[in-house]
Amino acid sequence: MTAKIRAFVAFWYDFIVGDDWRVALGVALAVAATAAVHTAMPAWWLLPLVVAAMLPFTLWRATRRH
Repeated sequence: MTAKIRAFVAFWYDFIVGDDWRVALGVALAVAATAAVHTAMPAWWLLPLVVAAMLPFTLWRATRRH
């Protein structure tokens, strides 16, 4: 049973974090900020804005490595 739980956690870690933990952290912070701002005003725009802002950074890092 422990092996199945370990495999389950490893799958979700690899699925969420993937190749770059910075992207996972940025998305998690954006989701938290969206939830915090949503109480004061509509905040649907915040998450796509953060993802669009992170895209050039991740592409730059990926092309620099290769």
